[in-house]
Order: sequence, then C-alpha cells, then structure tokens
Amino acid sequence: MASKLLLLFTFFLFCLLAHASSDIEIEDHQTQVVKGANRRLMAYVDCGGLCKVRCSKHSRPNLCNRACGTCCMRCKCVPPGTYGNRHLCGKCYTDMTTHGNKTKCP
Repeated sequence: MASKLLLLFTFFLFCLLAHASSDIEIEDHQTQVVKGANRRLMAYVDCGGLCKVRCSKHSRPNLCNRACGTCCMRCKCVPPGTYGNRHLCGKCYTDMTTHGNKTKCP
C-alpha cells in the first residue's frame, strides 16, 4: 500500500512540475508582445540616434535628450522631425507627464 502511495505522489509531483514549466514558456513568449490594439512584436528602436535628431534644435538639448530617451524606452517610438508630430507615437507618448503635470515627451 505504501509503495502505491509513493508512486501516486511521485506521479503527482511530475505532473505539477510539467505544468509549471509550461507556464514559464508561456510567460517567455508574452514578453515579446506589445500591449495595445495591434499586438505586434516589439521592433528595435535606436533611441539615442532618433532622440539626437529630435533634440538637435532644442534650446536645452541635454534636457531634451534625457526626456526623449525615457519616452522612447517606454513607448518604443520617437516622432519624426524636431518639433510636433507627437500624435504619431500614440497615447503613450502624448499622455506621459512630469511631476509638475507638464508633458514629458518632446
């Protein structure tokens, strides 16, 4: 009787471990998906280069680059040009604010 219980317990542990490993695989695949309506795979964005262009004519380029870099890393987007076009990056970019409730992203 004890050997049957041991065998049953071992089988139960094996099933539990198999289920846990499948959950880990699912979590790994979910990290590659962007949240939002289109749910596409994340594309690589060169935040440094894009922000350098975006902030090239700013009166305070270091401050602009720092804010732009933060917004780029979070939203995976930098609007084209040196000014305006913020709506092209969506709500993530346009709705981000500072502690003073001013728009953060240049």
